[in-house]
Amino acid sequence: MMARAGAGPLRRLVVLRHAKSAWPAGVADHQRPLAPRGRRDAPAAGRALAEADCLPDLALCSTAVRARQTWELAAEQWGTPPPVRLDARLYGADVPELLVAVHEVPDQVRTLLLIGHNPGLEELVLELAGDGLDDALDRVRTKFPTSAVAVLAWHGNSWGELAPGTALLTDLIVPRGKKHRS
Repeated sequence: MMARAGAGPLRRLVVLRHAKSAWPAGVADHQRPLAPRGRRDAPAAGRALAEADCLPDLALCSTAVRARQTWELAAEQWGTPPPVRLDARLYGADVPELLVAVHEVPDQVRTLLLIGHNPGLEELVLELAGDGLDDALDRVRTKFPTSAVAVLAWHGNSWGELAPGTALLTDLIVPRGKKHRS
């Protein structure tokens, strides 16, 4: 199946799965922080977005601690981070719930960063991508790991027009931070 070419300006939906989280005893899932690896990988995701020229005009972020920490550490890598909207609906969201949030994005936003959780994000990428460059779709089908970044491109006059099969998966990046030796 091929992504259909639409009318309107080029838009990009950049999907970032939160970085690796910790599992502290007695901490509710929503409150789980990033693990040390996640604290290394989240800034690497921010650098990867800058290097790929995928800096967003707006970020939508789950309210879960691990997602907010991923956003903060990634955005620190940019000169001027864009506005962020924390959205409780993104925590544990499935594809229809994620699409509702994306469809509400103002039309002037050309590149949107969505930070959240699996399995919803992986399923969203697979649902929206009518096609992919290189082996990107196969890689998402195999695994959409923590800190993974999927870039979906499509043409449309409003975010409300984004529908299943209408985007092209142009990139899948899995950035990893380096361990510092002491």
